[in-house]
Amino acid sequence: MILGIGSDLSDIRRVHATLERFGERFTHRIFTEIERTRSERKPDKASSYAKRFAAKEACAKALGTGMRAGVFWRDMGVVNMRSGQPTMALTNGALARLEKMVPEGHKPVIHLSLTDDHPYAQAFVIIEAVPE
Repeated sequence: MILGIGSDLSDIRRVHATLERFGERFTHRIFTEIERTRSERKPDKASSYAKRFAAKEACAKALGTGMRAGVFWRDMGVVNMRSGQPTMALTNGALARLEKMVPEGHKPVIHLSLTDDHPYAQAFVIIEAVPE
């Protein structure tokens, strides 16, 4: 059963300008270490960061909280499965919210789709509960 859906569109140019202006102050405030490591290796860092920023926004919408109710930027991080497929890893307030959403006898699955076509990056998140 679907518990939440979220989408977001980020402007890569805006993320690029923010990276130029604030650098690590921005990246360390918003992104997990895994996200920073992956994005810093990319030739187009701004595009990589923009996709991850959109994923966080989409995930917060799917959780039904936005960036409030104990859900913070680094509580949600884009990670890749062994297959390379992206998903979200949740911690702290985001994980607590997810656990409240999932009915007993079910486990959560977070589906994530990322894309970019300059100057935009887009993310869709679907949170599903599947029987254990």
